[in-house]
Amino acid sequence: MTNTELEACIAEYGTAIYSFCRQLTQNTQEADDLYQDTFLKAMELSSKINQTQNPKSYLLSIALRLWKNKKRKYAWRMRIAPMHPLSENTGEDKETSPEFSPEDQLIKQEESTFVQQAVRRLPERLKMPVLLYYMEDLPVAEIASVLKIPAGTVKSRLYQARNLLKKELEVILDEKTG
Repeated sequence: MTNTELEACIAEYGTAIYSFCRQLTQNTQEADDLYQDTFLKAMELSSKINQTQNPKSYLLSIALRLWKNKKRKYAWRMRIAPMHPLSENTGEDKETSPEFSPEDQLIKQEESTFVQQAVRRLPERLKMPVLLYYMEDLPVAEIASVLKIPAGTVKSRLYQARNLLKKELEVILDEKTG
């Protein structure tokens, strides 16, 4: 892949990759760093990226691998010399729509927040397939390729995650239908 083709990938998939980085890190600054590191690594590995296959899934796998490595390094450092990280309180992007009343917008925003928090609380092995499937719209086969696990395992983890989320969010769903 040439630099021009890589620039085209950044233009086409950059927003999706950045959004995925935000979901992984839950922090704007870390997401920015992960996003930049992903495309730096992509430049290093540009000879391995095949434009005819799905470069988006390859870029997502790079971001995921970099994030896992960073978390692993952080865990080791915390064992050796514990320190307290600075937390960033980021508000969710507020979308306003003239067709909804302020009450409807608030309810929708709260529901969205509940769902995002529930997904964040999922175990890591269940959270990654959910993010890749629902946020990045990747098919099961590509998720299996990104996570380097069998497709059946991806399906199983999606099923488990849906059941856990359904139980946790049952209160919200009951209020909505009731």
